[in-house]
Parts: sequence; structure tokens; C-alpha cells
Amino acid sequence: MTQADTLRLVASLFLVVAIILAGAWAARRSGWLRANQGRNIRLLGTQSLGARAYVSIVEVEDARLVVGVTGNQVSLLHTMPRSASADEAPIPQTSPQPSFSGLLARVASRRGG
Repeated sequence: MTQADTLRLVASLFLVVAIILAGAWAARRSGWLRANQGRNIRLLGTQSLGARAYVSIVEVEDARLVVGVTGNQVSLLHTMPRSASADEAPIPQTSPQPSFSGLLARVASRRGG
């Protein structure tokens, strides 16, 4: 085997590996490789709170979870029961909503901070 044959073999092997990696990346980015097709977890809504922080409502089996997501962690904020109809929008509350500063102060006092 000559040096040119070895170089051609290595270049061909590199090309095949690059094509496989590019195909895997494209399949993952396009959503073809979904691990969970059962739809046990649904994202119902998301609200951005800043650069890298947001609040999301996630439906898991028989509960709705309100989670806070930052760049470093995911925290469970509240658990709600699932509504009677999965497609039904949540019923608005008639009582006035507490202010964000009031909620923040309450959470901070619970954590002892």
C-alpha cells in the first residue's frame, strides 16, 4: 500500500465520519430524534423574566407545575391540579393578584433570607 493510498483511505474515513456526525446533528436540531413520543410532559406556557430567567407552566400526567428556570437551576414554584379539560384555559381568579414584590418578600421570608 503506497502513501497515496493510505492518505486516500484516511481522507475517505474522515469524510464518512463527518457525514455521519452532520446527519446526527441535523436530525437532532430538526426534532426527528424525539425520545418521548408519548407526550407525558407538555409545556403550556412560558413568560420571560429577564435575560436568562423565565417562568413556565408544565403539565405532567395529572398535575400542572409552575417552575422557575434560570441559567443555573430549575425550581418548583407551585403545583396545581390538572383542569377538567386538557385544552381548557385556566379559570381566572376573581380576587386581586398579589404584587410581585409581595410574593418575593413572602418567599424570601420562608427561606430565612
